[in-house]
Amino acid sequence: MRHHKTKHRTTLHNLWLNVVFLLFFAILTIFSLYMMREKLLQNAQQFGTSLTQNYAAEEQNHIDTYSAMMKLGTQYLDQMTENNASEQQIQTWIENFFRKMPQVLADNSVDLYAVVEGHIVAANPWEGDASYDFRQTDWYRMAMEANGEVVFTPAYLDVITGKQVITIAQKAHNSDNMLLFDVFPENFHTTDDMQSLPEGSSYYLCDQTGTLLYAHETAAHEDTQLQPYVDSLVQRIKEGSLDPYDASIIGPDGNPCGVYYYQMSNGWITVLTIPFRTVLRELTGIYRLFLLLSSLFLIAASLLSIRDYRLNRKIRRTDDTVRALGNLYYAIYRVNYKTGMYEAIKCASDTRRQISTTGRYADLLQTIQNVVARSTYEEFVDSFSLENIQQLVHDQVTEFGGDYLRRFENGERWVNVSILFDKAFAQDEVVLAFREVNREKTQQLEQLELLQNALESSHRSEADKNAFFSNMSHDMRTPLNAIIGLSELAQRDLNDQDKLKTLLDKILFSGQQLLHLVNDVLEISRMEQGHISLDYHPIDLRQCVEDCVEIFRHQAKKEEKNLSLACDLRHSMVLGDASRISQILNNLLSNAFKYSEPGASITVRLNENNSDKHSSYELSVQDTGIGMSEEFLQHVFEPYARETRFSARSVVGTGLGMAIVHSLVKRMDGEIRVSSELGHGSTFTVTLPLQTVTESETSASMKPAESPTQNESSAFDLRGKKLLIAEDNEINMEIATEILSMHEVQVVQAWDGQQAVEIFSASQLHEFDAILMDMQMPNMDGCQAAHTIRTLDRADAATIPIIAVTANAFPEDIAKTQAAGMNAHIVKPIDFTVLCQLLQALT
Repeated sequence: MRHHKTKHRTTLHNLWLNVVFLLFFAILTIFSLYMMREKLLQNAQQFGTSLTQNYAAEEQNHIDTYSAMMKLGTQYLDQMTENNASEQQIQTWIENFFRKMPQVLADNSVDLYAVVEGHIVAANPWEGDASYDFRQTDWYRMAMEANGEVVFTPAYLDVITGKQVITIAQKAHNSDNMLLFDVFPENFHTTDDMQSLPEGSSYYLCDQTGTLLYAHETAAHEDTQLQPYVDSLVQRIKEGSLDPYDASIIGPDGNPCGVYYYQMSNGWITVLTIPFRTVLRELTGIYRLFLLLSSLFLIAASLLSIRDYRLNRKIRRTDDTVRALGNLYYAIYRVNYKTGMYEAIKCASDTRRQISTTGRYADLLQTIQNVVARSTYEEFVDSFSLENIQQLVHDQVTEFGGDYLRRFENGERWVNVSILFDKAFAQDEVVLAFREVNREKTQQLEQLELLQNALESSHRSEADKNAFFSNMSHDMRTPLNAIIGLSELAQRDLNDQDKLKTLLDKILFSGQQLLHLVNDVLEISRMEQGHISLDYHPIDLRQCVEDCVEIFRHQAKKEEKNLSLACDLRHSMVLGDASRISQILNNLLSNAFKYSEPGASITVRLNENNSDKHSSYELSVQDTGIGMSEEFLQHVFEPYARETRFSARSVVGTGLGMAIVHSLVKRMDGEIRVSSELGHGSTFTVTLPLQTVTESETSASMKPAESPTQNESSAFDLRGKKLLIAEDNEINMEIATEILSMHEVQVVQAWDGQQAVEIFSASQLHEFDAILMDMQMPNMDGCQAAHTIRTLDRADAATIPIIAVTANAFPEDIAKTQAAGMNAHIVKPIDFTVLCQLLQALT
């Protein structure tokens, strides 16, 4: 380990030397390149300044030529004025002087004219010169102020040509007469060696106001873009920000340029811009050479550093791995299975004083005996004896071990012991390692216990469901058997009307019994899926309970049982769901009748516990029936549970009624209690927190109730109506057609959704009063057919009532019918009283 640390330090030392040398080389290179760059920029400034001075000297020569001509002409003008020459003589002299000027100036672009005795005399007269107010011009003002000196005006737009022009003027010495030259700016430039400018350079000649007189650029730019650029150059020149040798400006091509200038005696400025890339071009090759050398050195240094780093990293990773493994195990021993000796690499804290660093393996086993149970030690010795270790090595088993409970200073914990063997590690030796696994083992045991509990719960649930399906099969077959058997009897006694009526009544009762079983199964399924909903509105709680009890009066009389109701209310009007409260009371009364014998008493009590805004109402159903065992009371509200072993007769039901009641009460934030005793009956008490409402709230929210007689009489008033029925089942179609026809309703039949759409499309406008639509049909189902009808281009397509008549009774099915455009939903088997009431309301 010390050797590894020493080698690691040497590698790091070499790496740091390489890094330091590389940094020194990089700093030296950067400094050298910087100094070369500074020198090149200084040379460029000297070169650029000298070049602009040369160009300015050439421009000055041209200006001096114009000045000399101007002074010569002014002298002649003075002499002619002194000799009292006429205006015509001056005009002739000006014309002759104008014709001779190209011979001197090498161009004929100068326009010559004079001011004589307040009049303009021109070599090339122009229209309007007689009325031209020259006294308001800059050239006149400047010439008068110069008092005989030659002046050059800034460039301005000529009123005749519309081009920029410069006026050269001189006032005569002995009069206010003056001679003038109009020269276009481009004629001032006489330099012919612009092609010798450095690559990418630009030359600009500006007057004393900064107006661009001439430009030579390597890249063409629009004039509208060039003048603002020149203005920024002149502005920075006047500010002095371009005086430093390394100052720069961004050129029209977007590249940085050095700027060099010279101001002439008349205020004009010559400006030269040279791109830095041209100035520093020589440095680019040096850059590349330095970069190549630096790269080669960097690669070489990097390769050496990487080699050293990899060697060092491998050593460190090995050390880290050994250290990590050492931290994972609380005790590690190397055991020589041939000599029977061990070497302690790491010892447990509670056994460190009991064993030495090296010793006999038998002594190590003896120490282990002190911290484990006797049975565990015996198994440990059998598994980890020298003989068994030798056998494991012989069988090429590289790892062997297991878990056991060990005593520590602070209690028992689970540990894992392993024998690790590798031929490349050491001959005749194995590693014996001990690791604490208490957390993992505890979690494993807890998960095992949870799995066992879940398995037992699954078995119980499976048994409950099997019992439920067995009971349901029996209970559903009972009414089905009655329906089939009674139907066969009815077919044989068609001529005996009295007997036939009795048989049909029994068939109807059995069908309603079967429907009740199916509704219970559907209701509990909806509750398990969370699809149950509550519809709170003002209700008369006393009337709701009385109506429910009244339904069972006939059954009580028929079964010879006493049914009574007692109400003690101060506030009868509450916010509640009347249908759900009725469902709770119906289930409780059904059970009371089901589990009681003739002569039993069934008592319903409704009490109000207090009189504040949120009153608590207590509804109880007490019977003197067979009661329930104490054992079954713990499961009375569980699905599929049913107490039948103490009844002398078979009881029909799914065992879901109490589960439905319990779920409804909980959803209404109430509670339900039950007390029962075998042979003495049961009492179910439901407590519901219901908000009381005032008469004004009631009248604003409730509709007036109608008597059953009124509903029944009005529901069947459908005479003369015409209905379209879509139904693919022949029996259902026949039943609906016959009953509706009995009430003088005209029926048109469609056997699938597509046919229903076609019949409606071919019908007269408003021919049909309503459509009864089954949901599941071939070719096109009810929802598709309803949606298609609603989208038809006819006046009654959007308004004709469409009623879904289907066996699909879940909320999602109702939502589908509403989304398809249906007006209402009625569930099979059809209650024709409800159907006729619905048709009456919609049509």
